[in-house]
Amino acid sequence: MSKPKLLYYDVLQYQDSTLEKMHHVFHVISLPDPINNTEAILREISAIIIPRGFYFDKIKIDNCPNLQVIGSSTLSIPNIDSEYAISKGIKICYLGNQERFLRTITPTVDITWGLILALTRKVPWAHKSVCRGEWEGRSFGRTTPKMLSSMTLGIVGLGRLGSLVASCGKGFGMKAYYYSPSSRNATYERCINLLELATYSDIVSIHAHHTPETERLINVEFFQAMRPGSFIVNTSRGELIDEIALLDALKSGHLGGAALDVLSGELEIDFCDKLKDNPLVSYAKSHDNLIITPHYGGATVDARLKTETKTIDLISEALTHINN
Repeated sequence: MSKPKLLYYDVLQYQDSTLEKMHHVFHVISLPDPINNTEAILREISAIIIPRGFYFDKIKIDNCPNLQVIGSSTLSIPNIDSEYAISKGIKICYLGNQERFLRTITPTVDITWGLILALTRKVPWAHKSVCRGEWEGRSFGRTTPKMLSSMTLGIVGLGRLGSLVASCGKGFGMKAYYYSPSSRNATYERCINLLELATYSDIVSIHAHHTPETERLINVEFFQAMRPGSFIVNTSRGELIDEIALLDALKSGHLGGAALDVLSGELEIDFCDKLKDNPLVSYAKSHDNLIITPHYGGATVDARLKTETKTIDLISEALTHINN
């Protein structure tokens, strides 16, 4: 029996062991990225894995008359016209609805707390000072008004990751508040709205999904409501923050600092070309209250291996179900 044909793009950068498994299960057709698609290839494939940053729309779906399954190793699929695909009888396999599996994927929690500690204790700048031959630890201590156990933690979105971050905060001895329209947890203090959360929190950590409704959820009013000298950390999606308002709050000194593992527009194809002119990046080069990292919170080797393998398994199971 012939293997189903799956279109894989090298830009996905799956690990060698995952690729070996993929070739064992499927007849794999590889292209550098979706820009290199050809009509002949799209006509013959049964499955495809879509990279972030490339939109798989109605026209592309119609160019794949034998397509049965669309796969993605992501938690959300805004780059796929899922409604149209489903109307054509195409199964979509992604990780956002794999709740039990996702409970085993925790590196974003690690990077959240890494950023909180690095930001509040100014770890990157302290390290640079030692590299310059300085040994003035007390000067950095004077910029840290409180230990974590004396600070309050605010969680925006108490889902899987938000709950884990809040639990770690409890381990640090912090009182945790949260705002989450769809979640309840009596362990932490629930706020009735975002502005109430802002007023109660020394550190705000964002763990909400990006939807049209949550675009720029964290805005001027939110920053104005935050306590003077407080901190904000975003490991979710850059689009959740009004980045102009954030920059103004940092420049004014109202915020003590921000740490971002995400930036707005990072899925755009020309994002890296624009990065050097990004106002936040430009500001971070010469200030010690902003840390930006390249969205690598979930990118540990073991987490990537598990998510890639899970994606392949989901696609294989879907094809087996469809064809039996």
